[in-house]
Amino acid sequence: MSVENHQFSIDWAYAYGKPSIEGLFRRHPEDFCVDENLGFDLTGSGEHVYLHIEKRGDNTAWLARQIARLADVQPMDVGYAGLKDRHGITRQWFSVYFPKGEEPQWSELNSETVTLLTITRHNKKLRRGAHANNKFRIRLHQLSGDIESLQQRLSSVAKQGVPNYFGEQRFGHDGNNLQEAQRLLVDGGKIKNRQKRGLILSAARSYLFNSVLSARVHGDTWKTLLEGEPSLEATQNNEGTSLPNGPLWGRGRPLSAGECLSLETQILSPLESWRDGLEHVGLSQERRLLSLLPEDFCSNIEQGRLEVSFSLPPGTYATAVLRELLVLKDVSLQQDMV
Repeated sequence: MSVENHQFSIDWAYAYGKPSIEGLFRRHPEDFCVDENLGFDLTGSGEHVYLHIEKRGDNTAWLARQIARLADVQPMDVGYAGLKDRHGITRQWFSVYFPKGEEPQWSELNSETVTLLTITRHNKKLRRGAHANNKFRIRLHQLSGDIESLQQRLSSVAKQGVPNYFGEQRFGHDGNNLQEAQRLLVDGGKIKNRQKRGLILSAARSYLFNSVLSARVHGDTWKTLLEGEPSLEATQNNEGTSLPNGPLWGRGRPLSAGECLSLETQILSPLESWRDGLEHVGLSQERRLLSLLPEDFCSNIEQGRLEVSFSLPPGTYATAVLRELLVLKDVSLQQDMV
């Protein structure tokens, strides 16, 4: 099938079969809580002000712009470790390059949805992915279906992990980012906004990776090293053992070889034009782990409600964990359409 006729399906394969349970997801901000853990000590001095902020229903990039405006600095002078979902309550750090001068009244950031928790300083800007992990606490309501099967799924996810898919939010509402990727990479379209262009290219890479991972899940090889698979270790443990991984496409020779390369080439053959496009935009070949094991996984089912908590490393998605547990009826999407 040619990519021109491809419908950009994001119905990825399930490791434990499609769940037979449904539940309401993100009904209230309190149902989706994220606490960012930097994993390193702040010096208390330096050219960068560090702000620990709790936000409720606000976009990370939007808040970064408010911080830049208050501090009267360029947006590039404000750093954060990662974008956090606005449909929830999140605690995360921001850095502001402010080497000298009288600091603004940071408390002016406080509002009904923003609470400034801590102010300190550090000698380095906060970069994307610099944090150790994100701690999630999630509640899902009005469970329906085969509730008894949920316990087995919870046990499987806790012990064996889940496929490390990029979340649906990476692909935009109704997969619009993939249509934009087709226009940019194949149809010769232009995107002048640098940030949006980067977002679209990331969506394309993520789609190629998820396509490979889904096929590996379907073939039950997502936790098995293939001949020719590059060496890649998990960053959250010290096992020193190479784990199965998939391609983040870019220029240069593929990092895989042999059986692994042959399989990836076969899976991605309908998307050859995307691969060619990504090779010409400056991105380099990289690899990403196929499996994701949530740490400190805890769960509780009570009165038709499931509560789970776990930690994930940067660049991974809580929805990749949740999709293996139940079919999510995302209330926040309905609220966005109102």
